[in-house]
Amino acid sequence: MEGFNMEKYKLAGVDVAKTDRLAEKISGIVENIGGFGGLYDLGENYLVASTDGVGTKILLAQEYDMLDGIGIDCVAMCVNDIICSGARPLFFLDYFASANIEEKQYLAILNSIKRGCEIANMPLIGGETAELPTLLADKHFDVAGFCVGIVKKEELIDGSDIEKGDVVLGLPSNGFHSNGYSLIRKVFDKQIFEPYIDALLKPTEIYVSKVLNLLKKGIKIKGIAHITGGGFQNLNRILPKGLNVKWKDDIPRPLIMDLVQETGKISEEEMSSVFNNGIGMCLVLSQEEKKKLDSVGYKYGKGTDLTYTLCEHITTEAGTII
Repeated sequence: MEGFNMEKYKLAGVDVAKTDRLAEKISGIVENIGGFGGLYDLGENYLVASTDGVGTKILLAQEYDMLDGIGIDCVAMCVNDIICSGARPLFFLDYFASANIEEKQYLAILNSIKRGCEIANMPLIGGETAELPTLLADKHFDVAGFCVGIVKKEELIDGSDIEKGDVVLGLPSNGFHSNGYSLIRKVFDKQIFEPYIDALLKPTEIYVSKVLNLLKKGIKIKGIAHITGGGFQNLNRILPKGLNVKWKDDIPRPLIMDLVQETGKISEEEMSSVFNNGIGMCLVLSQEEKKKLDSVGYKYGKGTDLTYTLCEHITTEAGTII
């Protein structure tokens, strides 16, 4: 994310430039780094795997004893990555580590993970529970997950055939999902935000059924990007070299995002670089498939609950807002 103003986020303790440099250094260690899910060749199929966590959203949820959505967040952050390849989720495993395991807390998280797996239509088949009193601070815990999906080779979605003139559609987010909470906590003012704590801690949207239903209806999706930390820059991970997006400037977003921006005096540039800004997933389609999408009953634009048109076309020009 070089060139983007991330001043507030860095002051909150997150140095994005440093993590970008680390990603470059591990590129020679990990195969095919840069995609949303790792691929394993099974002959006629690929297994697609992803692992992720919830991050510092946990601290806010713990403070307000609102842990029922954290497991859904954990599942969503993993499964939304593998769906970017068009993969159907097969199973999920979790990792829970705590300084001192509290039964009520632990069961709330585990039941929430199970609920997330039900939404994604996959089983929770196991995991690891660790008590680490000398490693984690008192009462602190962390949760992470790992999921595997499967896709036929000929149905793999990887963005390789995206071309100039294609359209980007966005699936709306329901809030901040699980990214940017170090910055949110940095600007958090109890007097301002406590009335909106439900909106701040809303579980991450799981997009599996939306995407798989489109594919089942015969919609050819050229590329899918999970919009997490880094905002719309995540789309660059699937765009072929030389292509850019001309974004619209009227993309609707949840009102809680405006409140965070106003309270923290965060620039629009940094909002777009840290948060999902109202869009949780981007789909790239040809103009023809966009028309087909309309014909099978899905609409896009303001006022709908499925998609928003983010740009009218992929371009070879520099990425700008239109």
